[in-house]
Amino acid sequence: MPPDFSEGFMQKISYYFKSWKAFGKMCYTLALYGFAIAGFLIIGAWAAYQLGLSNNSGGVDKNNRYLSQVSEMKKKKTKEQNPQQILDNCIKLAAIAKCYPLNARLILEGYDFSQGGTELEQMIAACELYMANDENYKALLQQFRATPNATNDKSSNAIEWMNLEEWSALKDAIVKDKHLIDSAAKVCGVEPRLIVGCLVGEQIRLFNSKREMYKKYLGPVKVLSVQSQFSLGVNGIKDFTAQKVEENLKNDTSVFYMGKKYEHILDFSTQDHQTERFNRLVDYRNHYYSYLYTGCILHQTKKQWERAGYDISVRPEILFTLFNLGFEQSKPSATPRCGGSHIKIGDKVYTFGNVGFDFYYSGELAEEFPFHKQRFEN
Repeated sequence: MPPDFSEGFMQKISYYFKSWKAFGKMCYTLALYGFAIAGFLIIGAWAAYQLGLSNNSGGVDKNNRYLSQVSEMKKKKTKEQNPQQILDNCIKLAAIAKCYPLNARLILEGYDFSQGGTELEQMIAACELYMANDENYKALLQQFRATPNATNDKSSNAIEWMNLEEWSALKDAIVKDKHLIDSAAKVCGVEPRLIVGCLVGEQIRLFNSKREMYKKYLGPVKVLSVQSQFSLGVNGIKDFTAQKVEENLKNDTSVFYMGKKYEHILDFSTQDHQTERFNRLVDYRNHYYSYLYTGCILHQTKKQWERAGYDISVRPEILFTLFNLGFEQSKPSATPRCGGSHIKIGDKVYTFGNVGFDFYYSGELAEEFPFHKQRFEN
């Protein structure tokens, strides 16, 4: 109970001073203990962080083994895939496209831009991780995998004329000339496969007109047919066309001019150009010049259209058509059309440009004559 303050003012002051002093001492003590506890907690938290006691220990992903297998695919991949693996990738991608079109598009785009950094199988397998229980996807896979076995014979080619025995013999004959075709293509700056496309069209054309000769000579021996009358060599190049090629090489004002680098690739070693040209093209043992003239025709035609503002380097069927028709029929336009000589193969009629196109994109002889990123040398 507070004292009686009636005694005087000084007594009142003394009482309140003592009371506040006690209260302040108590607050100071509480603050001191509070700061001590807070400091201890801060130091403890820092120590726990430094010792890793606050880290989430985590765990092993349940799909760890599968993810590891996917990542190791590229390392374990052999140099080349067999056709069955390629087919299976296509089937899986088709099924993904049915179920998840967005994923299929992203996989294709990613693989296209990968520059060899990933494999298609890896991207497909990574997506399949989330479709393990997708019954619709499983059913589509089963359906697509069963379809090929339910149709034609596995050895049957969708391109009908490639099922003929003549084609099998012709392929062997063409491969024998690989070194000559590659050499000529390098000299004239043309993709070898384009030269082969012209060769296939011309040789296939002879199957029907010289069938008896094929049965007697070309089939068993597997050699190319060399013409020596109206058209010359294995590619049926006419004499006046060959002369035009030679002129275009040296005439830098011609729309067919290929460039200074190529001016002397067909120079003659004698003064009798006509005889030398003929002997070049009808040589039964060495078809190099047939391929070199063919490559020049392709390159010169491409240059003509390029100067007119049209890029036909991406249109092999047009290049084959113009090779067959000749320089006179090569008239640049925005709407070129595939065609050329009509060729009867078996019971069907094809055009020269169509036959060359069939071969070019068929994948046949792709190992010997692969697709080049750049079809013509600049």
